Amino acid sequence: MKSQDAQSQPEQQNIHPASKAQKLERGLRTDGAEARLRLLDAGLLLFANHGFAKASTREIARTAEVNISAISYYFGDKMGLYRAVFRDPRYNPEIKPEVFEGDDLRASMTALVHGFTDALRQGEKAALFMKLYCREMLEPTGLWQDEIETVIKPAHAGLAQCISRYLGLQEPDADVQRLAFSVSGLALSLFVNLDVIEAIQPDLINSQPAIDQYVQRIIDFALAMCEAELRRRQTA
Repeated sequence: MKSQDAQSQPEQQNIHPASKAQKLERGLRTDGAEARLRLLDAGLLLFANHGFAKASTREIARTAEVNISAISYYFGDKMGLYRAVFRDPRYNPEIKPEVFEGDDLRASMTALVHGFTDALRQGEKAALFMKLYCREMLEPTGLWQDEIETVIKPAHAGLAQCISRYLGLQEPDADVQRLAFSVSGLALSLFVNLDVIEAIQPDLINSQPAIDQYVQRIIDFALAMCEAELRRRQTA
C-alpha cells in the first residue's frame, strides 16, 4: 500500500505552476529588502529620465517587477519613493558635521571627498543620480532646498570651522568661507564633469583603481589649498 505522502504526490504534481509574476511577488514578499531596492533603482531610472511629475508609479512598479501596491507599502506614496531615491545613501551619502570635529585636517578632507565621490563606484547609476539632482534643481519639489537646510549647511559649517582651526582662527571669515566652498567644489566637480571627463580623458575614471587615484589627488589638492591659505596669512 502506498503511503499517504506517496498518494498525495501526483496531486501535487498536477497543480498548475504559478505565473512568473506570482512567483516574483511571492519571492519579494519573503525578501522585502530586495523589493525595496528594486523600487529604488527603478525610481532612480525613471525619475532621472522623466522627472517627478512625468514618471508614473505604474511604470516604476513595472520596471521594478513588483506589484504597484509595493510602492505604498514601502514608501507611502510617490513622493515618499522620490524622497527615498533622492536621499539614497548609495548615491547621496550624508556628510556628517562630526567628521570635521577633530584636528586631523587630512582625515577631515578624506571624509569630505569620499562623501562626494564614493557613489562613483556605482557606475552608470552615479550618472543617473547626477541627472536626477539636476532635474530637482530645474523642476523643484522642495527636496533640494530641504537638503540645503538640513544637510549641506551643517556640513559646510563644520568644514569651515575645521579650516578655521587649522588656520588658527576662532571663527570662519570670508576667505575661509571661500576656501570651504572651493574645497568641496573640487570633489563635486568630479560628479558634475563626468560626461566631460569621459569625452576628453575617460581613462581617469574608467576603473576602480583610476577612481581611487583621482580621489586621492583631490584630497591632496584640497590639503594644498588649505596650506596655501595658511602661508598667505602668515606672510600677509
